[in-house]
Amino acid sequence: MNGWTRPGTWLTLLALAGAGLGVCALGDDGWRETAFTLLMYAVLASSLNLFLGFTGYINFGHIVFFGLGGYTGFYLISQCGWPVYLAALAGGGVASLLATGIGLAILRLRGAYFALATIGINEAARSFVNNFPPFGGSTGLSVNFSSYARYGGASQALWLTFELLLGSACLLVVLSYAIRYSRFGLGLLSIREDEDAAMSLGVDAPRYKTLAYAASAFFPAVVGTLFFFKNGNVEPGDAFRLHTSIEVIVMVMLGGQGTIAGPLLGAIGYERLRGYLLTSPLFKNLHLSIAGLLLLLIVLFVPAGAVGAIRRRFPALRRVLG
Repeated sequence: MNGWTRPGTWLTLLALAGAGLGVCALGDDGWRETAFTLLMYAVLASSLNLFLGFTGYINFGHIVFFGLGGYTGFYLISQCGWPVYLAALAGGGVASLLATGIGLAILRLRGAYFALATIGINEAARSFVNNFPPFGGSTGLSVNFSSYARYGGASQALWLTFELLLGSACLLVVLSYAIRYSRFGLGLLSIREDEDAAMSLGVDAPRYKTLAYAASAFFPAVVGTLFFFKNGNVEPGDAFRLHTSIEVIVMVMLGGQGTIAGPLLGAIGYERLRGYLLTSPLFKNLHLSIAGLLLLLIVLFVPAGAVGAIRRRFPALRRVLG
Protein backbone atom coordinates (compact mmCIF):
# COMPACT_ATOMS: atom_id res chain seq x y z
CA MET A 1 0.00 0.00 0.00
CA ASN A 2 1.52 3.34 -1.01
CA GLY A 3 1.39 6.50 1.06
CA TRP A 4 -1.44 8.11 -0.92
CA THR A 5 -3.95 5.36 -0.11
CA ARG A 6 -3.24 5.38 3.62
CA PRO A 7 -5.82 7.22 5.77
CA GLY A 8 -2.98 8.71 7.83
CA THR A 9 -1.81 10.76 4.85
CA TRP A 10 -5.10 12.57 4.43
CA LEU A 11 -6.02 12.74 8.11
CA THR A 12 -2.71 14.43 8.95
CA LEU A 13 -3.09 16.88 6.06
CA LEU A 14 -6.72 17.65 6.90
CA ALA A 15 -5.94 18.19 10.58
CA LEU A 16 -3.00 20.48 9.81
CA ALA A 17 -4.75 22.47 7.09
CA GLY A 18 -8.01 22.63 9.02
CA ALA A 19 -6.33 24.04 12.13
CA GLY A 20 -4.42 26.62 10.08
CA LEU A 21 -7.46 27.70 8.08
CA GLY A 22 -9.43 27.93 11.32
CA VAL A 23 -6.90 30.45 12.63
CA CYS A 24 -7.19 32.41 9.37
CA ALA A 25 -10.99 32.41 9.64
CA LEU A 26 -10.85 33.71 13.22
CA GLY A 27 -8.59 36.58 12.14
CA ASP A 28 -7.25 36.98 15.69
CA ASP A 29 -3.65 38.24 15.93
CA GLY A 30 -2.96 36.41 19.18
CA TRP A 31 -4.07 33.05 17.79
CA ARG A 32 -2.02 33.72 14.68
CA GLU A 33 1.17 34.30 16.66
CA THR A 34 0.62 31.17 18.77
CA ALA A 35 -0.14 29.09 15.68
CA PHE A 36 2.89 30.53 13.85
CA THR A 37 5.23 29.40 16.63
CA LEU A 38 3.70 25.92 16.76
CA LEU A 39 3.83 25.55 12.97
CA MET A 40 7.41 26.78 12.84
CA TYR A 41 8.60 24.11 15.27
CA ALA A 42 6.42 21.49 13.58
CA VAL A 43 8.17 22.23 10.26
CA LEU A 44 11.61 22.20 11.88
CA ALA A 45 10.89 18.84 13.53
CA SER A 46 9.30 17.26 10.45
CA SER A 47 12.12 18.42 8.19
CA LEU A 48 14.72 17.02 10.60
CA ASN A 49 12.74 13.77 10.57
CA LEU A 50 13.44 13.45 6.83
CA PHE A 51 17.06 12.86 7.81
CA LEU A 52 17.22 11.76 11.44
CA GLY A 53 14.04 9.70 11.37
CA PHE A 54 14.72 7.94 8.09
CA THR A 55 18.49 7.40 8.37
CA GLY A 56 19.05 7.35 12.15
CA TYR A 57 21.82 9.98 11.97
CA ILE A 58 21.70 12.52 14.81
CA ASN A 59 22.09 16.06 13.41
CA PHE A 60 22.88 18.82 15.92
CA GLY A 61 23.37 21.30 13.09
CA HIS A 62 19.82 21.46 11.72
CA ILE A 63 19.53 25.07 12.87
CA VAL A 64 22.37 25.97 10.45
CA PHE A 65 19.93 25.79 7.54
CA PHE A 66 17.36 27.85 9.41
CA GLY A 67 20.06 30.49 10.00
CA LEU A 68 21.94 30.59 6.69
CA GLY A 69 18.85 30.06 4.54
CA GLY A 70 16.95 32.62 6.57
CA TYR A 71 19.80 35.10 6.29
CA THR A 72 19.91 34.60 2.52
CA GLY A 73 16.18 35.09 2.12
CA PHE A 74 16.12 38.09 4.44
CA TYR A 75 19.03 39.67 2.57
CA LEU A 76 17.13 39.33 -0.72
CA ILE A 77 14.07 40.95 0.88
CA SER A 78 15.78 43.79 2.72
CA GLN A 79 18.63 44.63 0.35
CA CYS A 80 17.37 43.52 -3.08
CA GLY A 81 13.63 44.11 -2.77
CA TRP A 82 12.55 40.54 -3.56
CA PRO A 83 9.01 39.46 -2.64
CA VAL A 84 8.95 37.28 0.45
CA TYR A 85 7.78 34.09 -1.26
CA LEU A 86 10.55 34.20 -3.89
CA ALA A 87 13.16 35.05 -1.25
CA ALA A 88 11.99 32.10 0.88
CA LEU A 89 12.32 29.73 -2.09
CA ALA A 90 15.78 31.13 -2.87
CA GLY A 91 16.85 30.69 0.75
CA GLY A 92 15.64 27.10 0.63
CA GLY A 93 17.54 26.45 -2.58
CA VAL A 94 20.76 27.87 -1.15
CA ALA A 95 20.36 25.77 2.01
CA SER A 96 19.83 22.59 -0.02
CA LEU A 97 22.91 23.30 -2.14
CA LEU A 98 24.92 23.98 0.99
CA ALA A 99 23.65 20.76 2.57
CA THR A 100 24.67 18.82 -0.54
CA GLY A 101 28.21 20.14 -0.28
CA ILE A 102 28.41 19.55 3.46
CA GLY A 103 26.88 16.10 3.07
CA LEU A 104 29.45 15.02 0.52
CA ALA A 105 32.15 16.05 3.01
CA ILE A 106 30.86 14.62 6.31
CA LEU A 107 28.25 11.95 5.59
CA ARG A 108 30.90 9.25 5.39
CA LEU A 109 31.25 9.75 9.14
CA ARG A 110 28.99 7.75 11.43
CA GLY A 111 27.62 7.89 14.95
CA ALA A 112 29.24 10.28 17.40
CA TYR A 113 31.76 11.48 14.80
CA PHE A 114 28.99 12.75 12.55
CA ALA A 115 27.12 14.34 15.48
CA LEU A 116 30.26 16.20 16.60
CA ALA A 117 30.90 17.38 13.05
CA THR A 118 27.43 18.94 12.88
CA ILE A 119 28.08 20.88 16.08
CA GLY A 120 31.29 22.23 14.52
CA ILE A 121 29.42 23.27 11.38
CA ASN A 122 26.95 25.27 13.47
CA GLU A 123 29.75 27.19 15.18
CA ALA A 124 31.56 27.72 11.86
CA ALA A 125 28.37 29.13 10.29
CA ARG A 126 27.84 31.49 13.22
CA SER A 127 31.44 32.72 12.98
CA PHE A 128 31.12 33.20 9.21
CA VAL A 129 27.98 35.32 9.49
CA ASN A 130 29.48 37.35 12.34
CA ASN A 131 32.31 38.37 10.00
CA PHE A 132 30.44 38.65 6.69
CA PRO A 133 29.77 42.35 5.91
CA PRO A 134 26.89 41.84 3.40
CA PHE A 135 24.94 40.10 6.18
CA GLY A 136 25.60 42.97 8.59
CA GLY A 137 28.27 41.22 10.66
CA SER A 138 27.50 40.92 14.35
CA THR A 139 24.69 43.50 14.19
CA GLY A 140 22.70 41.66 11.53
CA LEU A 141 20.16 43.10 9.11
CA SER A 142 16.81 44.84 9.42
CA VAL A 143 14.02 45.57 6.99
CA ASN A 144 12.58 49.02 6.40
CA PHE A 145 9.00 49.32 7.63
CA SER A 146 7.98 50.61 4.20
CA SER A 147 8.83 47.17 2.77
CA TYR A 148 5.58 45.87 4.25
CA ALA A 149 3.57 48.36 2.18
CA ARG A 150 3.69 46.13 -0.91
CA TYR A 151 1.67 43.55 1.05
CA GLY A 152 -0.98 46.02 2.22
CA GLY A 153 0.73 47.02 5.46
CA ALA A 154 2.41 45.25 8.36
CA SER A 155 -0.75 43.47 9.53
CA GLN A 156 -1.42 41.93 6.13
CA ALA A 157 2.25 41.00 5.78
CA LEU A 158 2.07 39.06 9.05
CA TRP A 159 -0.95 37.12 7.84
CA LEU A 160 0.84 36.43 4.56
CA THR A 161 3.82 34.93 6.39
CA PHE A 162 1.47 32.70 8.38
CA GLU A 163 -0.30 31.51 5.24
CA LEU A 164 3.02 30.78 3.53
CA LEU A 165 4.18 28.86 6.61
CA LEU A 166 0.95 26.84 6.63
CA GLY A 167 1.41 26.01 2.95
CA SER A 168 5.02 24.98 3.60
CA ALA A 169 3.94 22.71 6.46
CA CYS A 170 1.33 20.99 4.28
CA LEU A 171 3.84 20.57 1.45
CA LEU A 172 6.33 19.03 3.89
CA VAL A 173 3.76 16.48 5.06
CA VAL A 174 3.10 15.50 1.43
CA LEU A 175 6.85 15.22 0.75
CA SER A 176 7.37 13.17 3.91
CA TYR A 177 4.73 10.65 2.86
CA ALA A 178 6.07 10.55 -0.70
CA ILE A 179 9.58 9.75 0.56
CA ARG A 180 8.49 7.37 3.32
CA TYR A 181 6.61 5.05 0.98
CA SER A 182 8.94 5.24 -2.01
CA ARG A 183 11.87 3.08 -3.02
CA PHE A 184 14.14 5.92 -1.92
CA GLY A 185 12.48 5.93 1.50
CA LEU A 186 12.91 2.18 1.86
CA GLY A 187 16.59 2.64 1.07
CA LEU A 188 16.89 5.26 3.81
CA LEU A 189 15.13 3.04 6.33
CA SER A 190 17.44 0.16 5.46
CA ILE A 191 20.39 2.47 6.18
CA ARG A 192 18.85 3.26 9.55
CA GLU A 193 18.51 -0.42 10.43
CA ASP A 194 21.92 -1.63 9.18
CA GLU A 195 23.95 0.56 6.83
CA ASP A 196 26.54 -2.08 5.96
CA ALA A 197 23.84 -4.62 5.10
CA ALA A 198 22.00 -2.01 3.02
CA MET A 199 25.14 -1.26 1.02
CA SER A 200 25.77 -4.95 0.46
CA LEU A 201 22.28 -5.15 -1.08
CA GLY A 202 23.03 -2.35 -3.52
CA VAL A 203 21.89 0.78 -1.66
CA ASP A 204 24.16 3.72 -2.50
CA ALA A 205 24.27 4.92 1.11
CA PRO A 206 26.40 8.08 0.64
CA ARG A 207 24.15 9.33 -2.19
CA TYR A 208 20.92 8.45 -0.38
CA LYS A 209 22.06 10.17 2.82
CA THR A 210 23.19 13.28 0.92
CA LEU A 211 19.85 13.56 -0.88
CA ALA A 212 17.94 13.18 2.40
CA TYR A 213 20.21 15.77 4.02
CA ALA A 214 19.58 18.24 1.18
CA ALA A 215 15.81 17.65 1.34
CA SER A 216 15.77 18.20 5.10
CA ALA A 217 17.64 21.53 4.69
CA PHE A 218 15.13 23.21 2.37
CA PHE A 219 12.22 23.79 4.74
CA PRO A 220 14.18 25.22 7.72
CA ALA A 221 15.52 27.88 5.36
CA VAL A 222 12.01 28.77 4.20
CA VAL A 223 10.87 28.97 7.83
CA GLY A 224 13.89 31.11 8.73
CA THR A 225 13.12 33.60 5.96
CA LEU A 226 9.48 33.89 7.04
CA PHE A 227 10.38 34.15 10.73
CA PHE A 228 12.97 36.89 10.27
CA PHE A 229 10.74 38.80 7.84
CA LYS A 230 7.93 38.66 10.40
CA ASN A 231 10.26 39.97 13.11
CA GLY A 232 11.78 42.65 10.85
CA ASN A 233 15.42 41.83 11.69
CA VAL A 234 17.94 39.01 11.92
CA GLU A 235 21.05 38.63 14.09
CA PRO A 236 23.59 35.79 14.42
CA GLY A 237 22.53 35.03 17.98
CA ASP A 238 18.93 34.43 16.90
CA ALA A 239 19.84 32.49 13.77
CA PHE A 240 22.24 29.85 15.14
CA ARG A 241 21.01 28.74 18.56
CA LEU A 242 22.47 25.30 19.19
CA HIS A 243 19.94 24.58 21.93
CA THR A 244 17.16 24.95 19.34
CA SER A 245 18.66 22.06 17.38
CA ILE A 246 18.70 20.00 20.58
CA GLU A 247 15.07 20.85 21.32
CA VAL A 248 14.02 19.92 17.78
CA ILE A 249 15.68 16.52 18.25
CA VAL A 250 13.66 16.09 21.46
CA MET A 251 10.47 16.93 19.50
CA VAL A 252 11.22 14.28 16.87
CA MET A 253 12.05 11.64 19.48
CA LEU A 254 9.04 12.55 21.62
CA GLY A 255 6.57 12.14 18.78
CA GLY A 256 8.26 9.21 17.08
CA GLN A 257 11.19 9.31 14.67
CA GLY A 258 10.55 7.85 11.25
CA THR A 259 6.79 8.45 11.48
CA ILE A 260 4.98 11.32 9.75
CA ALA A 261 2.52 12.44 12.40
CA GLY A 262 5.00 11.93 15.26
CA PRO A 263 7.27 14.97 14.74
CA LEU A 264 4.22 17.21 14.27
CA LEU A 265 2.64 16.03 17.52
CA GLY A 266 5.98 16.04 19.32
CA ALA A 267 6.66 19.63 18.26
CA ILE A 268 3.24 20.86 19.36
CA GLY A 269 3.38 18.98 22.66
CA TYR A 270 6.93 20.02 23.53
CA GLU A 271 6.37 23.66 22.55
CA ARG A 272 3.31 23.90 24.77
CA LEU A 273 5.32 22.35 27.61
CA ARG A 274 8.19 24.76 26.96
CA GLY A 275 5.78 27.71 26.99
CA TYR A 276 4.51 26.61 30.39
CA LEU A 277 8.04 26.15 31.77
CA LEU A 278 9.21 29.54 30.53
CA THR A 279 6.30 31.31 32.23
CA SER A 280 6.70 29.37 35.48
CA PRO A 281 8.81 31.14 38.15
CA LEU A 282 10.03 27.75 39.36
CA PHE A 283 11.10 26.24 36.02
CA LYS A 284 11.83 29.17 33.66
CA ASN A 285 15.60 28.74 33.94
CA LEU A 286 15.48 24.94 33.85
CA HIS A 287 13.61 24.22 30.61
CA LEU A 288 16.75 23.03 28.78
CA SER A 289 17.61 20.71 31.67
CA ILE A 290 14.10 19.32 31.53
CA ALA A 291 14.45 18.88 27.76
CA GLY A 292 17.61 16.82 28.32
CA LEU A 293 15.90 14.74 31.01
CA LEU A 294 12.92 14.20 28.72
CA LEU A 295 15.20 13.01 25.91
CA LEU A 296 16.93 10.57 28.28
CA LEU A 297 13.59 9.16 29.44
CA ILE A 298 12.39 8.75 25.85
CA VAL A 299 15.55 6.89 24.82
CA LEU A 300 15.37 4.61 27.87
CA PHE A 301 11.66 3.84 28.05
CA VAL A 302 9.87 4.92 24.85
CA PRO A 303 12.48 4.80 22.04
CA ALA A 304 9.76 4.64 19.37
CA GLY A 305 8.15 7.85 20.65
CA ALA A 306 4.47 8.45 21.37
CA VAL A 307 3.18 7.57 17.90
CA GLY A 308 5.49 4.57 17.59
CA ALA A 309 4.37 3.24 20.97
CA ILE A 310 0.69 3.64 20.06
CA ARG A 311 1.19 1.90 16.71
CA ARG A 312 2.97 -0.97 18.44
CA ARG A 313 0.30 -1.29 21.13
CA PHE A 314 -2.63 -0.98 18.70
CA PRO A 315 -1.63 -2.44 15.30
CA ALA A 316 -5.01 -1.50 13.81
CA LEU A 317 -3.96 2.17 14.03
CA ARG A 318 -0.90 1.73 11.80
CA ARG A 319 -2.82 2.94 8.73
CA VAL A 320 -4.14 5.98 10.61
CA LEU A 321 -0.90 7.01 12.33
CA GLY A 322 1.65 7.22 9.52
